[in-house]
Amino acid sequence: MSLLHVLFKVAGAEYALPYSGVLLMESYTGSTRVPGAPPHVAGLMQVRGRVLPVIDLRVRFGLERQPVTPDSRVVVVQAGPRALALLADSAREVVKIDPESYRPAPEMVAESGQGFVKSVAHAGSRLVMLIDLDKVIGEERIHGS
Repeated sequence: MSLLHVLFKVAGAEYALPYSGVLLMESYTGSTRVPGAPPHVAGLMQVRGRVLPVIDLRVRFGLERQPVTPDSRVVVVQAGPRALALLADSAREVVKIDPESYRPAPEMVAESGQGFVKSVAHAGSRLVMLIDLDKVIGEERIHGS
């Protein structure tokens, strides 16, 4: 049985999250910086009446921050009791991925990727990386969230 996943791109690579944990995808026009926040926290933004922390996935993955483009999107996810926004270069696609096609991330990727990628899978002819949301947001701390 295939499960729905939201695909998003960061620096040309495709990543996936289970659709069940994604609340919505929105255009990104910017956020309000938070003094003292870690570099990967782009700031706070309001989405449909909720104030959410924004995690810049480029910075979180150890890449250079890029200017916002018309394709920039936030993928709003529910992580336990809280919601937050993941800033990606683009996010527009929902695809079915058969859980049987998940494979462990290659050792080199697992070690150098700080555990952010938990497995890889095929989405049609494309290879996508399934991220470990808990690891990606694990160090994210904003007062009041």
